[in-house]
Amino acid sequence: MAATANADTNVGHGALIEAVDRALTTHGRAVLTGPAGSGKTEVASAVAAAAARRHETVLRLAPEAADREIPEAAAAALLASVPRATLDRLAGPQRTAIALLRREADAPRAGRDHVALRLAVVEVLRTLAVPGPVLLVLDNAQWLDPESTDLLRFALRLTPPRVRVLAAECVQGGAPVAEPLCGPGTPVVRIPALGADEVAELLLRHGLPARLAGRIHQASGGNPRLALALGHSLAEAAACQGGAHHADSLPLTGQAREVARRLLAAAPGRTRPTLLLAALAARPTTALLRRAGRPDAEAELAEAERAALVTVGEDGAVAFTAGALPAALAADAGWPERAAGHAALAAAVDDPVQAVRHRALAVDTPDADLAAEITRAADACRRRGQRALAAELGLLAAERTPARLAQDELARLVAAAEDAGWAGRADLARRATRAVLARDASPAQRVRARLAVIDAAGQALADLDETIAHAVADAAGDPALQAAVQLRIAWKHNIGDGDPVRSRDAAAQAGTLAKAGGDQVAEAMALTVRARMGRILGDPDAEEILAQALALPAPEVPLGMRNAPQYLAVRHALFDDRLADARRQLLVLLPAVQRTGSAEDVFEVLRSLTETELRRGHCARGTAHARRALELTIEAGLSPGPAWYVAATAEAAGGSFTRAAGYARRGIRASEEEGDQVFLSRGLFALGTVELATGEAAKAVATLRRVAALEEAQQVVDPSVLRWHGELAEALVAADAPAEAAALLDRVTPVARALERTTVLAALDRARGLCLSAQGEPEPAVALLETTAERFGALGLPLEQGRTLLALARVERRRRRRAPARAALRAAAGLFEAAGAAPWLELARESAPETSGPHPGVASLTEAETRLALLVGGGASNQEAAAKLFLSVKTVEARLTRIYQKLDVRSRAQLATALRGR
Repeated sequence: MAATANADTNVGHGALIEAVDRALTTHGRAVLTGPAGSGKTEVASAVAAAAARRHETVLRLAPEAADREIPEAAAAALLASVPRATLDRLAGPQRTAIALLRREADAPRAGRDHVALRLAVVEVLRTLAVPGPVLLVLDNAQWLDPESTDLLRFALRLTPPRVRVLAAECVQGGAPVAEPLCGPGTPVVRIPALGADEVAELLLRHGLPARLAGRIHQASGGNPRLALALGHSLAEAAACQGGAHHADSLPLTGQAREVARRLLAAAPGRTRPTLLLAALAARPTTALLRRAGRPDAEAELAEAERAALVTVGEDGAVAFTAGALPAALAADAGWPERAAGHAALAAAVDDPVQAVRHRALAVDTPDADLAAEITRAADACRRRGQRALAAELGLLAAERTPARLAQDELARLVAAAEDAGWAGRADLARRATRAVLARDASPAQRVRARLAVIDAAGQALADLDETIAHAVADAAGDPALQAAVQLRIAWKHNIGDGDPVRSRDAAAQAGTLAKAGGDQVAEAMALTVRARMGRILGDPDAEEILAQALALPAPEVPLGMRNAPQYLAVRHALFDDRLADARRQLLVLLPAVQRTGSAEDVFEVLRSLTETELRRGHCARGTAHARRALELTIEAGLSPGPAWYVAATAEAAGGSFTRAAGYARRGIRASEEEGDQVFLSRGLFALGTVELATGEAAKAVATLRRVAALEEAQQVVDPSVLRWHGELAEALVAADAPAEAAALLDRVTPVARALERTTVLAALDRARGLCLSAQGEPEPAVALLETTAERFGALGLPLEQGRTLLALARVERRRRRRAPARAALRAAAGLFEAAGAAPWLELARESAPETSGPHPGVASLTEAETRLALLVGGGASNQEAAAKLFLSVKTVEARLTRIYQKLDVRSRAQLATALRGR
């Protein structure tokens, strides 16, 4: 009975499948364990499918929970899958024993012959193993009935080594029950939880929004089945409500709740009250749970830890392994049980804010004094920078406000909405705003609430036209409110519409309104947007506008440091490669934004620190900042497109080109889903750069042309904002289109020169050097590349200098000047090694010329011709080569003709010989 693998859900298990295969090859037995939904069935199916492809006999047994109570049910099901011809070869008593087991005959008066049955199972397995190996897959081994387990244990002791056994069972802690069945010393392979990247890949394969990956990873704890169930629930809820949910407000319904319940069922029932208390607490510890009335908390949590439901730190801190588990516990508990739990925690916690929160959650009746106390606690959280908690408390305060205090209730709801907007909690912002709009709120209150929804949306501004339209209508007649609305419109035109001209115009209108309304903070923000758009559009007055913004008061709530002139000044320093200045200012801003509680502000500073350190050639530091930015994005539920772009740039500089491409593709998908034109361009740029570095020139050209089209649609003029021009020119040269590359360089160079973008000009000169070489002018190419490498060195840009030396080595090698090529490669490798640029260092070492090279004519081939020659020389057909290189078959045929002429060969065999040593 052959099995098939479920490739759609078998994500992140490649190494695991190999580990199981190794265990089976070495020991003939393997036990696969993991919690419910972890992917055991998928891994076992993949191993079985591989065995079937090798023409092995595969027997599969997958009992269900009810089967454990039916004696010999599993053994009967297994033997039912054995071909009749195999059974017919058995001796009479053995055939009779199996017929009785399969209920194909009546039991004799003397009773069943259990010895004959045991020997029959042994003989069946031996017979199946005669023509070739047999793989017995026992899925859900924990549900084998005792009689079948005993029968299989006896049979497997006597079977030949050609009978291999893979037992997969759901086990949370302790020794697997299948281990004795397979025999002592059987390797046990445990399935680890999926990482955030693997959850993203799982969602993509199932057509679910990639932007939810971080939240779903947190909520599922990396359990594939729970992740998929949550993904479907979140996607449906987001589609219905027009926005993404946060992981703290999961729509835990249907299959997601059932999966969570199955996981929770792995712990003994006596642990349930303690787990519920831990679920209700904000920061549960064993000491807190003891004080709250669970004296045996340590022992009960130890059982839950063995069931893989929680982890308990050395300091007693308790953390659930999946965010959906506390939500499921709270949802399944009744109101009296939850209220009692909150009351116990209110008396046990030592944080006054949490004590107030628990007292509020322990009652469901209005109380003016309690509402006022909750409001004071929300104010304290706001001062601490705990804006998400402030939003939650604000909503609680509104719910506990008596009806006679309607205006107090409205003020608390509006404050909660603004706190949620600041924290990026779209779920809380929408909840508070719905409550505001359902009451007799003033136009100003409605505007403030709607602006909070816009602020909480992150990069996903494309679908907020209706919210903005209502805000515009409500703000009529109030210049300060109109200015605030116009500012959001300006951001939306830039991020969601990719239109910097309209963004600049809206910002100008916002500035005029802010000045009329006496709001200097909003005026500074409007000037900042104008300066940002001016830089993009190549406006020479952009720096003067930024100076005007810097002269006004620093920003305060709700606009954020990321929209402040101080931060834009840092970005301009980064664009101009004034890296020491940028880094110094960023290190001043980082603690400031960490105090405010705005996750988006912290992310923006970490993003700029990453880019600054990478440009300076400090890859380890840059990668550390990128990692923190990605962790923050997942933890806070921010839009993931920007974080994946940052991770891609860090990996491309100091990690792995493969991982960089993966991050870039996820960032592209997330930005497309959210309608984020700005980071869509950046994600494509990161991917195109990696494709160029890894020799996929045709792909790089296609990807970078998409960047060019987006930048053109966005009317971007300044080439220092996103430096794709030189990359595309290099890709065009590598794809054998030097004339097109030269035309691109001729268009952008005057702009860069007029704007005095020194480092951009150096990158363009690197591309021009390669272009000159491809056009048959090697001497000027070498001279230009040598000069450009020196310029990058003087500018303190070691990675760019190393890349230029790589380009120089390629040109020198094409001129058959091996010594200069080796010298350039050694110099590049030294720079990359000092910077910690691992993928570039590997590239430099791979590019080193061989001591005994191929046919001398190979040096005359262009990079595009070389790639085609290597493919065809390696046995690819014209059609296969065309598909690989994204070319037409006619283009491949034309290039092959030129290659044959240059190498003086007449056949593919001669071509392969000429390339030997390449």
